Amino acid sequence: MRFNFSKMNGAGNDFIMFDNREGYFALNHSEIAHLCDRHRGVGADGVLLLELPLCSETMARMRYYNADGHEVEMCGNGARCFTRYVANLFHQTSGKIPFETGAGIVVGELLGDQVKIYMSTPHSLQLHQAPGEYQEVHSINTGVPHVVFFVEDLEHTPVVETGRAVRHHSHFAPSGTNVNFVKILEPNLLAIRTYERGVEDETLACGTGVVAAALVHHLLSNIDPPMKVLVRGGETLEVDFISKPFINNFPQFKEVSLTGPANFVFEGSIVLNTP
Repeated sequence: MRFNFSKMNGAGNDFIMFDNREGYFALNHSEIAHLCDRHRGVGADGVLLLELPLCSETMARMRYYNADGHEVEMCGNGARCFTRYVANLFHQTSGKIPFETGAGIVVGELLGDQVKIYMSTPHSLQLHQAPGEYQEVHSINTGVPHVVFFVEDLEHTPVVETGRAVRHHSHFAPSGTNVNFVKILEPNLLAIRTYERGVEDETLACGTGVVAAALVHHLLSNIDPPMKVLVRGGETLEVDFISKPFINNFPQFKEVSLTGPANFVFEGSIVLNTP
């Protein structure tokens, strides 16, 4: 079958978008991975499907597949692109767009050339861990699991080598984790490099990783939001949130949001083999 698609990017994190409201798109892991192959396919960090919503409170359902073809719950930069993609299909130029993800309901908001997403509640926080031979790390789930390292020399940090080892470390088994290396440039300005699970390499940006880094930095340094985070692709994303008192040893984050660009790159069509 021939499918129309859009290629989009959010701060260098790129995606192939399909309108699957009729339910025809049904590819296996290897076929999705082939689509994301930068030499033999369209090329992307992941595939996003727009599907019909399951509840009446939302406009759409977002399903996200990493470049290895496996579905995961959430992608922050992908959610921003998804917001603009839905808005384009529904001819909406402003306002909010609520949609479903595997991590819960997310609300996207169009802000001119920027898109702001209000994310699901973070969970599974663990500070000051020391898995095996690695220095102190921190972890939190911001839709998908993330580990945060704070480093002094971000440019020469072995992101792929260390990221791959930590991603597969038994401490984070069985599902593994995304791995973020963060440098504090100023109290409210961070720089980040991310090894993404499912892409199995460093990417130019990771929205949920940016949020994880900002939340952990706030908890360790008591720096108030909003925070700016410079990603590898060169763009700066903004993270905002309300931090409430701890309940049962866990901070109560509210209205967690991520703001940044979400752009169309090109439109195309491709013939795919489907079951």
